Amino acid sequence: MRIAYARVSTDAQELHRQLDALEKVGYDRLIEEKYTGTKKDRAGLQKLLDTLREGDTVIVESISRLGRNTLDILSIIEELDKMGVTFISLKENMDTTTPTGKAMLGMVAVIAQLERDLIAQRTKEGLESAKKRGVKLGRPQLDEQKIQDALKLYDEGNHSIKEILRLTGISQGKLYKEINKRKLQD
Repeated sequence: MRIAYARVSTDAQELHRQLDALEKVGYDRLIEEKYTGTKKDRAGLQKLLDTLREGDTVIVESISRLGRNTLDILSIIEELDKMGVTFISLKENMDTTTPTGKAMLGMVAVIAQLERDLIAQRTKEGLESAKKRGVKLGRPQLDEQKIQDALKLYDEGNHSIKEILRLTGISQGKLYKEINKRKLQD
């Protein structure tokens, strides 16, 4: 089955240009979506993936319709490949059944890997730089006095949990954790 996928980012945008291009090449089913490509969890994309079977073909007007960043686009195309689904992008003239299409996919994969490596390198450098400047990484430690105040208010029994959280600024999970910790010690 040839399944066409068309996406724009907002309700204000129209799909006409994509639909015209897709109709020229033909398809058996169309999945349309008006949702940002910055999110990988999209209803239309999930519907597409759920619909696909081995031997099917996905056709898009442009590879950018799958997502906004190279890593997401590549992971979607790789997922299609693992499913035994052919991918065709009209604008980029990419067809994963052809040697040229497979080569283009390989180049996209290399670029995506480079992007992943650069992100990891920048993250590592940023963390090292922060440590050198004395920045403490990780979750901030709660003030022990706040915890003791919250437990005291809890023990008094005159305040609701919501009030205790509001007055002390600690989280509900932390309060219950400390209450349970005391129970285990008794």
